[in-house]
Amino acid sequence: MLYKAKTLKGYHLHSLDGDIGKIEEFYFDDQHWTIRYLITDTGNWLTGRQVLISPYALGTVNKEEHYISVNLTKEQIENSPSLNQDEPVSRQFEESYYKHFGWPVYWGGVYNWGTYPYIVLDPKKWDSTFKHKKWDHNLRSTHDVSGHNIQAIDGEIGHVDDFIIDDKTWAIHYLVVDTQNWRPGKKVLISPLWIDRISFNESKVFVDLLRETIMQSPVYTDDSLLIREYEIVLHQHYNRQGYWVND
Repeated sequence: MLYKAKTLKGYHLHSLDGDIGKIEEFYFDDQHWTIRYLITDTGNWLTGRQVLISPYALGTVNKEEHYISVNLTKEQIENSPSLNQDEPVSRQFEESYYKHFGWPVYWGGVYNWGTYPYIVLDPKKWDSTFKHKKWDHNLRSTHDVSGHNIQAIDGEIGHVDDFIIDDKTWAIHYLVVDTQNWRPGKKVLISPLWIDRISFNESKVFVDLLRETIMQSPVYTDDSLLIREYEIVLHQHYNRQGYWVND
């Protein structure tokens, strides 16, 4: 199912032996556009450190009661490698983190989750887990990228307002773009597959699309249902293949 990042923000995280806090933000990599960690606000528990939860640990999303189950105990989380607040997530930390939990690393192959496009929890299926990919290690916060301007081929058009996340693969399938600065009152969706690059110095996301093409795309509202029929129309408008074709 597809969820907005803003919707999931504030959801509680239920460990095997109790609530561990709320989702504060997300870290994603800008190579595969996949969520790598949920940043957790633990309140008065584990203060002074970032508490990161990998999607490997996540169970079901309960949208009625606004929580996500976490298949870890509080003790497992507390004993995991520590990262100080506001400290960047280094590859050294990530290797220690994944070894601690015994999970395959996501940079061990060409797909979203290393050698697989989805999360595999069966150790018998894991390939060599600590191969290093050639792409740079860049984790970004959804908070930091929100507000970045969208730079089309022929000029700016709106800014990043939100992210649409798949709770099966934890891939970011769309950016919600607010175009109100160019044409009031309209939001549209853009796939990360159509992004050329992100300039963090300029706070811009560069896309290989014309402004008018973006403006003529199907309208997205907060009440829009992201069903497959809507996605098909969206991709047909852009004349692009859907991400689900090879599923």
